[in-house]
Amino acid sequence: MERIVTTERVVTGETSVGSEVGAEKMTLEEVRDILGAEVLAGAHLLSLEVSMGCGADLMSDVLAYGKPGSLLLTGLTNQQVVRTAEMADIVAICFVRGKRPDEETVEMAKRQELPLLWTRLPMFESCGRLYRRGLIGVSESTD
Repeated sequence: MERIVTTERVVTGETSVGSEVGAEKMTLEEVRDILGAEVLAGAHLLSLEVSMGCGADLMSDVLAYGKPGSLLLTGLTNQQVVRTAEMADIVAICFVRGKRPDEETVEMAKRQELPLLWTRLPMFESCGRLYRRGLIGVSESTD
């Protein structure tokens, strides 16, 4: 199991965070590499950037709290995820916990030019790895 340890600390206000936290954007290629993910759709779009992450299994939460430019991490694998991502201007979806969407869902994403990634990592670890490497959450966005 890969473990990233950083000893340098940065103190901001009353919160102490790892020195890698705080990057503004991350490419999908970086996301793929950090999560050891497989690309299910949109391999030609890995240069796209995401500005924040959103982890949710309830699509109503994505619609309520998701922001344009986000990467959606979810264990939900049906076509509703693709429809919700389109409505919320989500850049890409990463399926977590080893859950794979069916072929119809993948085809729908391909038609919409929506990149799909897949990782065996659970949602907590996936979000944690991305956050540690600098991808902020939607609650930290200034937009």
